[in-house]
Amino acid sequence: MAWRNTSTFAVLRETTLREQQVDLPVAVDRSDATPLVVQVGDQLRAAMRDGALRAGERLPSSRSLAGLLGVSRTVVTEAYQQLYAEGWLDGRHGSGTYVADVHGDRPAEPAPDAGVAPSFHAPDPGLIDLRPGRPWVSAYDTAAWRRAWRAAGDLPMSAWPDLYGDPMLREALADHLRRARAVPAGPGNVLITRGTGNGLDLLAATLLKPGDRVGVEEPGYRSARRIFASRGAEIVPCPVDGDGLIVDDLPAGLRMIYTTPAHQFPTGGRLPIPRRERLLAWARATGALVVEDDYDAEFRYDVAPLPALYGLGPEHVVLLGTLSKSLSPDVGVGWLVAGRPLLDRVARTRKELADRTSGPVQRAVAVLLDRGDLDRHLRRMRLEYARRREAVVAALGPWTKGDTAGLHVLAELPEHVVPEVVAGARERGVLVDTTIRHHHGPPRVHGLVVGYGSAALHDVRRGCGIVRTLLDHALQEP
Repeated sequence: MAWRNTSTFAVLRETTLREQQVDLPVAVDRSDATPLVVQVGDQLRAAMRDGALRAGERLPSSRSLAGLLGVSRTVVTEAYQQLYAEGWLDGRHGSGTYVADVHGDRPAEPAPDAGVAPSFHAPDPGLIDLRPGRPWVSAYDTAAWRRAWRAAGDLPMSAWPDLYGDPMLREALADHLRRARAVPAGPGNVLITRGTGNGLDLLAATLLKPGDRVGVEEPGYRSARRIFASRGAEIVPCPVDGDGLIVDDLPAGLRMIYTTPAHQFPTGGRLPIPRRERLLAWARATGALVVEDDYDAEFRYDVAPLPALYGLGPEHVVLLGTLSKSLSPDVGVGWLVAGRPLLDRVARTRKELADRTSGPVQRAVAVLLDRGDLDRHLRRMRLEYARRREAVVAALGPWTKGDTAGLHVLAELPEHVVPEVVAGARERGVLVDTTIRHHHGPPRVHGLVVGYGSAALHDVRRGCGIVRTLLDHALQEP
């Protein structure tokens, strides 16, 4: 673009996180036919691509840049939004807009044909990890986390930790679950755990005897199978389809059944209301306990929320939840929601096992909830994950299933192409999971389980572009 005398030129100086000053040249030319939004976006994109703007450096606010350029704030906002969608920018709550870390590369462009693409072996830190079960842990408001820890530090230590968990956290979680998941539970129905695995183990230790039959979705969460088996249970695979657990014709003699109705793992099914009602009717008729794992139900896209199973039948359901997906596995806080008689039994088991959740961590999480910081984080991450999910669906659309919620999708494929695609992706620096290891018996569902929680948006695009190219090549082979 040629600059004329009517151009406006602004050099803005902004303080970065490293307390450095950034000279940001931005110009608009009103006599040029190119829209102003495109002009601003193109110049910022070029500056980031060429290294004039570096990862972590802060951009001016949209209001500030608009004022200096003499354009409407909408022009700058739309330019920022486009760059944000492309993965060039990161937003940080309360502190502005920053240049994203793209590892020196442009955001992903369509991958070259697999037949001619040069293979490479990236070092482990450079791998694009598209495996499921890993959240994005770099976007949390660290100032809020520090405030929560300071507030927790002001509270006295307890010589006798509450077996049910910190009362302040139980009250805050009960309110959160009522608002977010339509769970009609009070603090007296909540027991704080270290996460889903800890909750499952406490339930198994409390209720199961060696040889008891436990139904687990097939394919399903492998760790749940292992935890139940470690307590002597007989694992009974229960098939799923595109909507989740197949409720009709459940095996006889089950003591309990483990299910992920909000977003079946790993197929992504969303158990519809009629099936939920039939599952609860089955539980009432058989006396079996339904164990509901609500592991990533906070993240929904383009669909209205369905109430948790617990809210439909609290006398027959135990609800498990965790912060490992919504915040970080490092936090080590989850919850078990049940009727009070069962909760009392679980608390007695906890005492016998000398099991507890860190008191200071519980208090810090309670502060996050009480001040609304966790809710704000979840709202931001829904938008962030929605952009990554859109990138996955755009690349793998013909094969994707289960993309209405959570942090992963299923790309269902012919069995014979899966090993080739996984190996080819690994050779090109992309890690993907398959459905095989999530089965207890012979695999019924074949494909890739593609997670988009832990990889940056530009890496999701690049990684999925590589996978798509490999898929196209593998499916064209005779």
